[in-house]
Amino acid sequence: MSELMPMNIPHWPRPPSALPHIRLDEPPAGALVTVAGLVLVRQRPGTAKGVIFLTLEDETGISNIIVWRKTYQRYRRAVIAGRLLRVTGHLQRDGQVVHIIAQKIEDISEMLDRLVQPQQKPPKTSAD
Repeated sequence: MSELMPMNIPHWPRPPSALPHIRLDEPPAGALVTVAGLVLVRQRPGTAKGVIFLTLEDETGISNIIVWRKTYQRYRRAVIAGRLLRVTGHLQRDGQVVHIIAQKIEDISEMLDRLVQPQQKPPKTSAD
């Protein structure tokens, strides 16, 4: 184990894996986690000084993402146009409310297109 990662801190899923939203109560505050989901809401309140709030949904629930201005500038295209995002960041907990402070935002919307593509049939064998 490296000095940067103490042995008592579990390794939470990172890309290509993502932690299901229902399990966001398991990692400790400050843990680096990755979640993925459909973008339900993008909010950029005028009073938030450039902060953007995203709500992602996977099959288990929703997650709240906070995108600071500097992170937004780096991943602007994904934040604006992404339909399906994978976000890596530090988990922040305030009572029952959990947020992820985004550090990396990936647009994985192309995975949605695979859902509508017809399934390819396996090649025929001589036994067919």
